[in-house]
Amino acid sequence: MSVSEAAAFHGAAGEPPLGTAAPRLTKLELAKSSFCGLDLASRLDELGRMGWESLDEATLTIHLKWLGIFFRPVTPGRFMVRLRLPNGVIRADQLEVLAEVVDRCGDHGSADITTRQNLQLRGLLLEDMAPLMECLERVGLTSRQSGHDNPRNITGNPLAGIDPDEFVDTRPIVEAIQAILLGPDGPRNLPRKFNVAVAGAPDSFLLHNDLAFLPAFYKGELGFTVMVGGFFSAQRNELAIPLGLWLRAEQLPLFTLAVLRHYERSGDRTTRTRSRVMYLIEALGLDAYRAEVVETWRALGAGPGDGVLHDGSHLVSRAPRDLCGVYPQKQPELCWVGLNVPMGRLDSAALYALVGLARGYGNGELRFTESQNVLIVDVPSQRAQALLAEPLLQRFPSDPGPLVAEAVSCTGNHYCGLALIPTKSTALAVLAELEQRLVLPESVRNHWTGCPNACGQPYMGQIGLMGAKARQDGQMVEAVKIFLGGSMADDPQLAVLHEKAVPLSELPDVLETLLVEHFGASRRNGSA
Repeated sequence: MSVSEAAAFHGAAGEPPLGTAAPRLTKLELAKSSFCGLDLASRLDELGRMGWESLDEATLTIHLKWLGIFFRPVTPGRFMVRLRLPNGVIRADQLEVLAEVVDRCGDHGSADITTRQNLQLRGLLLEDMAPLMECLERVGLTSRQSGHDNPRNITGNPLAGIDPDEFVDTRPIVEAIQAILLGPDGPRNLPRKFNVAVAGAPDSFLLHNDLAFLPAFYKGELGFTVMVGGFFSAQRNELAIPLGLWLRAEQLPLFTLAVLRHYERSGDRTTRTRSRVMYLIEALGLDAYRAEVVETWRALGAGPGDGVLHDGSHLVSRAPRDLCGVYPQKQPELCWVGLNVPMGRLDSAALYALVGLARGYGNGELRFTESQNVLIVDVPSQRAQALLAEPLLQRFPSDPGPLVAEAVSCTGNHYCGLALIPTKSTALAVLAELEQRLVLPESVRNHWTGCPNACGQPYMGQIGLMGAKARQDGQMVEAVKIFLGGSMADDPQLAVLHEKAVPLSELPDVLETLLVEHFGASRRNGSA
């Protein structure tokens, strides 16, 4: 049975089984079911001529996101484009094209490295979109289905293929998964967004994903155990749990398609706050969920002996490394150089400079990390010191301070209408002040997010900070909630609430006390 035949056999997305009542869909689901945003691709030139003000709300705020194009109410008329960079890999010629795009946007232009090893371009006009999409395609890039209710960028080990500690090179697996999901039989209308990731090393923490594949042995053979259901939201936060299934690497793409096909067909479309895949798992029960996914997988072409039951044990055993610095690759006489990009924010000058470094010192390839930093790879060891002396490293150091090194941030209210605080600028200012005040024995992972939607993943941080409001001297002011205790080591834990609302003006003093009491920091002035 072909993939298309299997889809027809199992029913279209959102359709109930025969003999059952149709669910009462939300307004958003009705808009999604009436039109697929991918069909706007051929009309982008026309839409650009019409102007964004003439577009209906569904086109502007929903359907364009299927092409990776985001209307930003905070910057009306200036759009964001989110790319897909499987495994965080990009070539210098591709990055150079993006640098030119950002440069043409003038003061409005910038790019952000995301927590999914990806890039977001900001400041674009709607009339830019048709030529931009053609330009991206020419250099092998795409922004297709990078937003809204779609499978998001697929992440993997940023050191894949060069990591002395890796169990498996995740790049070909991630690329194969993306190819099948974006292919003609991939999902088009999921109930909610869906995050997929493939681990390749002992420090590949991925339990915040809806679907994660972790290296694991079965009868002495290296493959992957399947983890499902991880997600963060304003209502609930969960780490992924074992599905109880072990797969070989070559089985991952079709199995991923089966998971998403099942989710597209069976996920909740009546209550958006309960539509992530973990709710479906709980509604069916883990065993029944696994059986239904495997049945879908068989219908898509998997053999009757594919996939075996597994206890969920795996080889991921330690927290992610700080990749900033100079480190030897598995290839003799080569190294990678990790640069800290504060809060992941890049301008066109920085993009051009990164292109030059990748070409001048490496093999022309760069890697983006989930910690919003960048790696120059395949640098001859004898040239590393010369790279470290380049002017760009004054902005993007290879040896950042212990707080900035492990800082992650969402966009904040400069671009996002949901954020309650300017996360990036606040984090940079507060962390710089704290590094002046304190000496820390080791780096501290801190995650900043502007609102409860948790795009900045505050629950993964040793310290997590979430935008809020607080009353100070009779006035409502910008503030943060503080979370403590997140761990991505062998016993993963989500951070828990420690302080409900700390005004930003008081934040440096509050964090100073926390760092001294909980993380072994000492004050430079010697005070208690």
